[in-house]
Amino acid sequence: MSLVVYLAALVFGMTSVLLFRRPRTAIRNPLTLSTCAAIVLGALVFVCAAPATLGTVNELTGVTNFGAPLTYGMLSAYSCAVLVLLINWRGGPRPVVRRAVLRSMAAYGLLVTAIVVLFLLADADTERLTDLDTYYAGTPFMREMILLYLLGHSAAMLVMCAVCVKWSREVGGLLRVGLRLIVLGGLLDLVGFQLAKYTAVVARWAGHDLDFLSTSVAPPMASLAALVCSVGFALPRLLPSVLAHRRGLDDYRRLGPLWALVESVSTAPKPPAAWWQLPRARLQWREVSIHDALLALAPYFDHRVRERTRDAALRAGRSAHEARLAAEAAMLADA
Repeated sequence: MSLVVYLAALVFGMTSVLLFRRPRTAIRNPLTLSTCAAIVLGALVFVCAAPATLGTVNELTGVTNFGAPLTYGMLSAYSCAVLVLLINWRGGPRPVVRRAVLRSMAAYGLLVTAIVVLFLLADADTERLTDLDTYYAGTPFMREMILLYLLGHSAAMLVMCAVCVKWSREVGGLLRVGLRLIVLGGLLDLVGFQLAKYTAVVARWAGHDLDFLSTSVAPPMASLAALVCSVGFALPRLLPSVLAHRRGLDDYRRLGPLWALVESVSTAPKPPAAWWQLPRARLQWREVSIHDALLALAPYFDHRVRERTRDAALRAGRSAHEARLAAEAAMLADA
């Protein structure tokens, strides 16, 4: 189980790396910064929730089940980060946005404090790495702590789904697709993770055993929900850049024959041979080098060659555009 959770955390965290590829620009952009913060916190939740991490944390701190308030606090911080992201995404006057962000942070800061205090007051001497929620569902203070973190996360997911549904009706394109993916991820979290947890805990209160919902159903559903949400957050911001680089790669390849013809003429600085250079950067280097070569060849252009080739192409039944292109190519090759 730990391996699956760690893989989810890795995939989740890689999204923030892609968004944060230009640190100086990202830090000055509240939307990018809050998106990365939400995704990183989501990845940390998975890392903290893995049984291997919980056991290590408990051993290092010497406090039985210390990993529980750590994980629940991290989950509450992630819920807060989602709300902050939505606030920045909605935008508006900076003072209004700042007040809304501070209120959200204050509310979830109190929630995290309450979780820690309740854990300190509780009697939780038996280490539970996978079924703590159901094992301690009836224990004083632990019961309230478990219910509190679930309610805090539910509130954030419900707000997120409601806001994204409203916005998706007002926008189009990639933004609408991203919002719908976020809604889908939120619903998977609400139904697959939270409802399973609530059901398992309430079943314990009623004297029944539905622990499998909390231990076997909720974790993979939470991973799936988080991954879908991360795609929804990142898609509107990453896909346009990906498509631009794809177009750049196509143009770079289409310029290959022309570059092969004039490469020996160009005196422009040679592009760096770094394998990690992005397609748009490669295209820019090639365009500059070709332009430099054309300037060097300009004194040797023979317009009579161009006119003869153009006239021959027109007589052969080619269109005016095709004839002009053939004439320019012939003049360039002659030069």
